[in-house]
Amino acid sequence: MRVIGLTGGIASGKSTAARHLETRGALMIDADQLGHRAYEPDTEAFRKVVQAFGDDIVGDDGQINRRALGGKVFGNQGELDRLTGIVWPEIRKMALAEIDAARVEGKVKAVVLEAAVLLEAGWQDIVDEVWVVYAEREQAIARAMARDGLDEAAVSARIDSQMTNEQRIEQSDVAFENATTAEALCARLDERWATLTSESVGAA
Repeated sequence: MRVIGLTGGIASGKSTAARHLETRGALMIDADQLGHRAYEPDTEAFRKVVQAFGDDIVGDDGQINRRALGGKVFGNQGELDRLTGIVWPEIRKMALAEIDAARVEGKVKAVVLEAAVLLEAGWQDIVDEVWVVYAEREQAIARAMARDGLDEAAVSARIDSQMTNEQRIEQSDVAFENATTAEALCARLDERWATLTSESVGAA
C-alpha cells in the first residue's frame, strides 16, 4: 500500500484531485476534517488550546469559537505558531492511526492524505510520495473569487501567506499543473495513478 501526500494552495484544484483519486479507489484522509475533530471538546488538543488562549474562546455550546480564536492569532505569527504547534501534532497522530488501520485491513492500494499544510507541517515523512497540484497566481485568484465570493485583495493576501508554487514543487515528487480543465487534470492524475497501482501490485 502506498501513501500519497496531496497538497496545493488556494484554488489550485487540490480538492478536485482528491475527489477524483477517491473514485479510483484511494482511501481519502482529509486533514482539514481531522483538524475539526482535534478541536472537539474532551480531546487533548481542545484542553491545550483553551489553556493556551483562554476560556473566552469557548462558546456557550462548549465548542471552541473559531472566530474568537482566530481573532487572537490572525496577524500574529507567534500566536499562530503556538496554535499550530498544538493542533498539527494531533492531526498527524490521527492521520497515522487511519493509515495504520488501512494498512492492517489491506483493502486499498493507496491512501491519499489531503493536507493544505502538508509541507509546512513537515508531514513528508509519513507519506511515500508528495503530489502537488498548482495553478498560476492569476488563475488561482480568479477561481477563488468566483468560488468563494472574495475580492481580489482578500485572495491575494491568502496566497501571499502561503508557500509559493515554486517552493511546493521543489519539495514534491510529482507536480500537476491545473492550467486548463478539471478533465485535463484528472487525465494526468490517472496516468500517475496507473503507474502507482501497477508498482504496488508488482511490489506485492
